Amino acid sequence: MSAPMSPEAEPARVPEGILVHPTGARSRRVHEAALRATCDLLDEGGLPAVTVDAIAERSGVSKATLYKHWPSKTAVAAEAFGRRMAETVALPDTGTARGDLAEQVRLVSAFYASPAGTVFAQLLAACVSDPGAAPYFRVYFLHGRRVAIGVLWERAVRRGEVDPAIDVETAIDILFGPLVFRLISGHRPLTPEEADAISGAALYGLLRHTSTGAD
Repeated sequence: MSAPMSPEAEPARVPEGILVHPTGARSRRVHEAALRATCDLLDEGGLPAVTVDAIAERSGVSKATLYKHWPSKTAVAAEAFGRRMAETVALPDTGTARGDLAEQVRLVSAFYASPAGTVFAQLLAACVSDPGAAPYFRVYFLHGRRVAIGVLWERAVRRGEVDPAIDVETAIDILFGPLVFRLISGHRPLTPEEADAISGAALYGLLRHTSTGAD
């Protein structure tokens, strides 16, 4: 059984590319039932197991209703997967920017090294050939993760531990981009040791350095 779906803070306006689906209590129940069913299917067989027929059978939601909420099966899977990662990868609070960011890199690396990483790669590839699903991947997966890491970055800025001139989006790409590349290419393993090596090299350039002598 999949973990209960945690409510995501949805944007006040519908982002570009996201289908405006019916609202109301019944529609919310239908939406959540379909997402829970999709999470179960992803757990059982990855993205290949997610079909509109399978979602409908598992959730009890008709295919016609599903298409009122999402443009494709990949879009449903992207939203469900984004919520699942938000539940699985919690934000650390170690007391320091170095500790927080290094631990987050370890957690995300472990997530990608798990069966969920395979689903992530499948979704990434599927969104290339399904442009209608790509906004769902960006909004419900990428945006949520970048907002979460932004919390760590803002905390570090307030403590004066990172260079505030560095844009948070740049910092995120430097820290977490290598994990995605390794997942897709397989050229290096996704181990805790490798995660520490990536965060260590990146943070040396991102953190403030206290001068120990004259310039």
